[in-house]
Amino acid sequence: MEEEGSNRKRKRPRRRNNRAEKSSSNPKHRDQVVNKIDGDEGGDDSGPSGAPPAAANRRVSSAFLDKMRAKLSGGHFRMINEKLYTCTGSEALDYFKEDPTLFNVYHTGYQEQMTHWPEQPVNIIIKWLKDRSPSLLVADFGCGDARLARNVKNKVFSFDLVSQDPSVIACDMSNTPLDTSSIDVAVFCLSLMGTNFASYLREAQRVLKKSGWLLIAEVKSRFDPNNGGADPDRFSKAICDLGFASVSKDFSNKMFILLYFKKKEKQNSKNGEIVWPELKPCLYKRR
Repeated sequence: MEEEGSNRKRKRPRRRNNRAEKSSSNPKHRDQVVNKIDGDEGGDDSGPSGAPPAAANRRVSSAFLDKMRAKLSGGHFRMINEKLYTCTGSEALDYFKEDPTLFNVYHTGYQEQMTHWPEQPVNIIIKWLKDRSPSLLVADFGCGDARLARNVKNKVFSFDLVSQDPSVIACDMSNTPLDTSSIDVAVFCLSLMGTNFASYLREAQRVLKKSGWLLIAEVKSRFDPNNGGADPDRFSKAICDLGFASVSKDFSNKMFILLYFKKKEKQNSKNGEIVWPELKPCLYKRR
């Protein structure tokens, strides 16, 4: 009897199915099984065995498509931006005439880039104007969404390559419809983009009254001689040769510079002899 009892003690129970045991303890597998069951009960809401429900698939697909759209939009912006920096103003005007929707793509990308700047140069120019008489007539060369005009009491003539607002005049900035000596302040806020930027400044000189102001805000890297940018002193000299006097320069911001000039009372005839430095294109890297 004792021998039989000891034999019973040595007798091992029958093994359970380890595969079933592991499967039931694996949360991922359990979820897949549940999803399959739910799918079988719910009809066509799920895909093949192991796939997430249709709603989850739609969420993943939507997020993926949004990401791809953002990449495509960013790529289009960089392409258009490079085009604007490396062609003339008249070529850029024709470019947008062929497909005005590209202007929206460009400005959407531009506004996204501006969100990374701690300070906007247009806001400094707005404040500068608010500290002066609202009777001053202003010309905004390359106005974009005409933010300057919307935020000051002054009469502002807004110019850009495409007009999506009745207040904006679409034109080549080297040939505006303004009368000679009719403007008190000319503004270029990140808009000296064409290879013929000097012709834009000549147009500003034409439309400005004597003692009129010329305000220029530009990307700082374009005026860094150590990295292929123009010498800011040479650039200022060229503008002075055009018939302006340099009033002040502000290099305090890490993203942009601000240059302030006034049109001289007595103009010279040196326009044809001016040596303009080449301005480095501002090309954005792929993020």
